[in-house]
Amino acid sequence: MGKLTHLHPNRVFHYFEQICAIPHGSGDTARISDYCVAFAKDHGLWYRQDALNNVIIKKPATVGYEDHPAVILQGHLDMVCEKAPDCPIDFTTDGLDVDVDGDWVFAHGTTLGGDDGIAVAMALAILESDRLSHPPLEVLFTVDEETGMYGAEGLDPTDMEGRLLINVDSEQEGVLTVSCAGGARAEIALPLSYESPSAPAYRITVSGLIGGHSGVEIDKGRLNANVVMGQLLRSLDCRIAAVNGGQKDNAIPVLCEAVVTCVEDPTAAAEAFAATHRVAGDPDLTITVAPAATDRVLTADATRRVAEFLATVPNGIRSMSEDIDGLVQTSLNLGILTTDENRLCASFAVRSSRNEEKLALLTELEAVAARFGGTYGSHGHYPAWEYRKDSRLRDVMCRVWQAQTGALPIVMAIHAGLECGLFCEKLAGLDAVSIGPDMQDIHTCRERLSVSSAARIYEYLCAVLKEL
Repeated sequence: MGKLTHLHPNRVFHYFEQICAIPHGSGDTARISDYCVAFAKDHGLWYRQDALNNVIIKKPATVGYEDHPAVILQGHLDMVCEKAPDCPIDFTTDGLDVDVDGDWVFAHGTTLGGDDGIAVAMALAILESDRLSHPPLEVLFTVDEETGMYGAEGLDPTDMEGRLLINVDSEQEGVLTVSCAGGARAEIALPLSYESPSAPAYRITVSGLIGGHSGVEIDKGRLNANVVMGQLLRSLDCRIAAVNGGQKDNAIPVLCEAVVTCVEDPTAAAEAFAATHRVAGDPDLTITVAPAATDRVLTADATRRVAEFLATVPNGIRSMSEDIDGLVQTSLNLGILTTDENRLCASFAVRSSRNEEKLALLTELEAVAARFGGTYGSHGHYPAWEYRKDSRLRDVMCRVWQAQTGALPIVMAIHAGLECGLFCEKLAGLDAVSIGPDMQDIHTCRERLSVSSAARIYEYLCAVLKEL
């Protein structure tokens, strides 16, 4: 018996636990895609699986709804794979170690993948049920959303008739998201040159940070481990041998390590730096120093360029919206740093609700790369999802929420990427809304999904389908 089988709604958590047992990190979606295809076959439903591993499953309308417009239910199959340093799970071969703590589902030592496994689980439960009333359904499962929305970008929608789309990829109950930022991935590579070391080597580790989603939590005042390391390295009289930090460009990095050589032990300087750089949003910044070994270090010029680059490269919020109070308009996150024998690579997640600001920020990064003698590239571009003034779907969803709760939902825009912008480009006249249950700390090992909220959102979703 599974650990989640006693939870309500039973079938939703049955499927969620099955999903958690299948490795499905971004770029590794064949098995979870095949699982969805097997589900469609077992239930006699029409399906299409494309070369990217996107899956579309169609279910006919129930009696009395045959002439209603088709509704698209959508979520993504991939998850962000983050784990604690001591966690033995191999994301390519192992399922997640899921568990329950009161009202919260979590995974021991790893991300949970509630973003967006709960959407897949809810959709499968709806497809399976013979007791729900609904219009024709087109369930769309995309892949590689977390690394650039490549599934949605490559989707061929020619056999999709629906123009009402409910995206279940939000993390706050009672909120209808109706607009989001566009974005892209940017990469800068700096050439490196090495020589033999002439001083003792030390390993410096920046840790203790909270991290989080680089869109949703970019305004929470949290430190970026890669940026902190760059600022520290610029303040030290040292030679850099290596610097590596972060695992995903869409997650604020919580750990960065550097190997350096210094004539004097940098422990005291590192501790003093940590003490003066802790902030209210990240009060547990810790910098530790331990003896290390290296057979090479960067030249003095390469060390200077790397330290200066890391300390001055753009990061964080660049502008706030003038139209929506409190909404971040443009930002970027230095999410991944790696060094090898030839170069330092820096990967950024760039977001903006204004396309011209996104392009301007990418141009700025290109100029930074040139200033430090590096190369630049960008990929994974996706458009902003613009607010729709007239929306039948939004009106129905607001009315149903008020009927169920006695209050109106919050209708808002977010500074995170959702696939709705791409779908709006591909499906002319699309009317879309994003919803989801309460989740905490997505993209981190602290990720949690509320059981009771998932139950309410599932019941709400079923009620909305009945009204459409």
